[in-house]
Amino acid sequence: MTLVQKYALLPEEIDRESLKMVEADLPPGLELEPREHYVLCRIVRAEGDPAIAESVRFGGDSIDRGIEAISAGINIVTDVRMVEMGISRALLSRRALGTRCLIDTPEVAARAQREGTTRSVAAVRELAPHIDGAVVAVGNAPTALLALLDLVDAGEVAPALVVGMPVGFVACPESKEELVKRDIPYITIMGRRGGSSAAAATINALLELAGAA
Repeated sequence: MTLVQKYALLPEEIDRESLKMVEADLPPGLELEPREHYVLCRIVRAEGDPAIAESVRFGGDSIDRGIEAISAGINIVTDVRMVEMGISRALLSRRALGTRCLIDTPEVAARAQREGTTRSVAAVRELAPHIDGAVVAVGNAPTALLALLDLVDAGEVAPALVVGMPVGFVACPESKEELVKRDIPYITIMGRRGGSSAAAATINALLELAGAA
């Protein structure tokens, strides 16, 4: 028997069995409504770590606002290509949706040099005209989330939902602590954990929920 024959399952079986295992391993006492629970399970599965469930936070009617933005056909904004590529093309096409990411474009590189900042910050600033009413997914740099919150504080943008899941050490926990202080809908993972896979999994879960609505 090959290893594939011994361990591998078909995609539908993998999905079903993974969610069963996630459900069995979730910490007790989580108080979430069913759609939040669904999103949480998708995040845990993407990260392979049930303990992360205790750090996930939902705020400001996040699920409703995310579904509304998706249903309105507003393109999803991402901070990096890794998040963008993790979002299901099939789910996007069903909603006739697209994504926007400018992290690796010449105009962002030029802006970063001109303003003496990082490409992550410059990309968020460059995307500002497309953020109003959109779901914004940050899965890499804390500075991207901080730049987004600066725009919110200045009254320059009003995202429908912020999926704030940067990962790292420097300014990472602080960026999420600032996010939850704002009066905007959010889904985040407190502390240092997060990443592109978690952010993309969250968007995919919202797309699935929007399709079922």
